[in-house]
Amino acid sequence: MAPIRDLVLGTAGHIDHGKTALVHALTGVDTDRLPAEKERGITIDLGFAALELGELRLALIDVPGHERFVRNMLAGASGIDLAMLVVAADDSVMPQTREHLEILKLLGLKGGLIALTKCDLADESWLDLVEDDVRALVRGSFLEAAPIVRTAAISGRGIDELKQALKTLGDNAPIAADAGLFRMAVDRSFSVQGHGTVVTGTVASGSLTVGDELVLWPLDRPVRVRGMQRHDRPVEAISRGMRAAINLGGIRHTEIVRGYVLATPGYLTPTRIVTIEIQASLEAPRPLRHRARYRLHIGSAEVAASLSLFDRRELAPGEATLGQLHLAEPIVTVYGEPFVLREESPPATLGGGRILQPSVRRIRRRDSATIDRVRRLQDPDPVVKAVAALAFYAFHPWTEATLARDSGIPLANIPSILSYIDQNNLLVELPTGPRRASRVLAEVVADLEDRTIRAIARLHASKPRHSTIPRSQVAAALADLQSDSLVAGLIDRLDKQKRVVATPRSVALVGHTPKLSQGERKLMDEIVELYHRAGFNPPELEALAERAGPRSNVVPELIAILVEEERLVSIGGSLYLDEEIARELVQRVTDRLSQGGTITMSELRDLLGTTRKFAVPIGEYLDRIGVTKREGDARGLARPREKTAENARP
Repeated sequence: MAPIRDLVLGTAGHIDHGKTALVHALTGVDTDRLPAEKERGITIDLGFAALELGELRLALIDVPGHERFVRNMLAGASGIDLAMLVVAADDSVMPQTREHLEILKLLGLKGGLIALTKCDLADESWLDLVEDDVRALVRGSFLEAAPIVRTAAISGRGIDELKQALKTLGDNAPIAADAGLFRMAVDRSFSVQGHGTVVTGTVASGSLTVGDELVLWPLDRPVRVRGMQRHDRPVEAISRGMRAAINLGGIRHTEIVRGYVLATPGYLTPTRIVTIEIQASLEAPRPLRHRARYRLHIGSAEVAASLSLFDRRELAPGEATLGQLHLAEPIVTVYGEPFVLREESPPATLGGGRILQPSVRRIRRRDSATIDRVRRLQDPDPVVKAVAALAFYAFHPWTEATLARDSGIPLANIPSILSYIDQNNLLVELPTGPRRASRVLAEVVADLEDRTIRAIARLHASKPRHSTIPRSQVAAALADLQSDSLVAGLIDRLDKQKRVVATPRSVALVGHTPKLSQGERKLMDEIVELYHRAGFNPPELEALAERAGPRSNVVPELIAILVEEERLVSIGGSLYLDEEIARELVQRVTDRLSQGGTITMSELRDLLGTTRKFAVPIGEYLDRIGVTKREGDARGLARPREKTAENARP
């Protein structure tokens, strides 16, 4: 037995061309549900019906044909697999026939057929002329070779032939790739007595069962599935290509509007910027303009958007390019999702395309390297697309679900692609937090390493007398990376590659030599010797400056260099100790307190053979580095761990 196929068929066509009557003739369902629709005899909002043709189950979406309700038409058209273009025999091709066809083309539809309605109102020769008009209209489109079926809803003419044509169309339609993660745009929200909130929509991907947890976007609101219906029948599960009504727990129906999206947790993320490939409609009355504002129609949502074109100021009808949309409100979307851009005044459909990056930062027009990387997302090879998406993650965390969202690769295929990427050493693990690491694309790591080298070189140039640069200053120079752990990991990688020489506190480029004059080197050695001989009675900066004579202005910088090189240790303020003396300090105090007890300031002074002037800051220094802990007027050994001379550095 052949498997059941679920597909969504959307109608399209001008007002009063008989779309609703044709759906009724096919299914027995009157899709005009609103009182205003009954009263006025026109379709205002979306209508829904089901048609079973053997193993093929079609969910029919009847859309309004009036130009004032194109936005409602778009809310339904965005989720369809197949299209039925409806043309009335007594009117032939009309304005919304053309606009609806253009919208279907912009949405990337690949399959459909054409139904001539009201054929009982015209003779055969006139019908032949109408068919010629329709063939001229669809030439070059996805409907160019589509069958044209002549029908009359009232008499039933051609309805059986139309059903057979629909079955053939559905049976031969290619199976669309399923992301494997649930996503459904909401087109209605209401309350049912005794059940609560119910939303309806077309399942774009994945499957769902009663009891599952979902997230409602862009509210980022967890909700639970309490029950489901498919064409008024309770079901336990739904999947891609189905129309569904979902009973949600944890939210009121008044909190949900058309355009919201239900999705698997961890799949989507709200954004105000998307990268797109866009084509201007051949029927557009004017070009799309850089920085102009339009109405974006995507899924069942409509939002104001500003268009940024990467390589030109305007996009003429029929042309295509890359760009970004900057949105007035957050949306959620996925790679490859189609969209349409319209202008409200005067109303017109101007273009459309598909999403390349569902969530991204602004890309500047002159950033050719980033734009070239965007072009790689257009490659049909899934590995190329996955690598491009990973490159944009840089060092930020990602999951298999987010990679599926951002590359259009089904979740089931992601592990094998990642395995291939791993086997070819294209991913590197970098620390991005104290106890956190991320897999980062090797080419991105190479870029980050080069940035780190350039940052160190700039710091060397700004401090030519210094032999090393503190790691903290390198991290500050790369503050946009927002992670000291990441910078530390990059420095450690460069150290292993022998491109830098690194210590736990400092770093220098391999081959770097400080630009010190012979006199400055001699003075620096004299300063170290003075501190070493002074022991626990260190010289003050004023005395050192006086001793340096005409070179006194460089003494503070030389002291800073000696601290960075860990030859001197800062005690606090303008006081320093020789590095060996600082180690001896820690050892003496540790030995003195290791058997218990405390030490007073006078006892510390006598232990070190110094004066109170130096004993007080030395005691505070010992507290600060965790060797001692003050207890009233005395100090005891810090707990819980025993301190050693290794803790002498601040």
